[in-house]
Amino acid sequence: MLLHGNGADEANIFPLGEIFPAGATIAAPRGPVVEDAGFRWYAHHAVGKPIAASLADSVARLETWLDAQAATASGVWLIGFSGGAMIAGALALHAPQRYAGIAMLHGTLPFDAGLPLERDRLAGNEVFYGYGSDDTVMPRALVDRSTAYLRDESGANVVVREYRAAHEIPLAEARDLERWYASLT
Repeated sequence: MLLHGNGADEANIFPLGEIFPAGATIAAPRGPVVEDAGFRWYAHHAVGKPIAASLADSVARLETWLDAQAATASGVWLIGFSGGAMIAGALALHAPQRYAGIAMLHGTLPFDAGLPLERDRLAGNEVFYGYGSDDTVMPRALVDRSTAYLRDESGANVVVREYRAAHEIPLAEARDLERWYASLT
């Protein structure tokens, strides 16, 4: 499942689906919150600081949608960019056993949003976390906090990559994501 960033829609993230094998089913739902010319997954106080009730509503919506797809889903992989990375992290923290893998690209975990962040919460999960050294959109303190939690506390099998990039998915990151996914499937 590909999860777009803030102010975008599914058309912005869907091309990333090309890195996955031809037999993979790709879904790219649209965030429910209208924002200017695009959409987002949750209302927020500021970048990286979601309103907990709005984030919880989107988690429930996506889980309900996934429940309806259960007959055809054999392993759900979450791949999110920016705000889509945060909703992917929220879904994983809410029900970690439900997902085969989580890729968070240029976003952060949803700290202070009422989701469990205890030690080993993501034990056994496969996580890819990529961020840009030149990203001026994501607060660096939240990127560092996300990196520290994923590496040191989550219990997940984590790959963390820093890219010389702004708030974008550079080709090197797409290739690393493709290799990571291929190594696990």
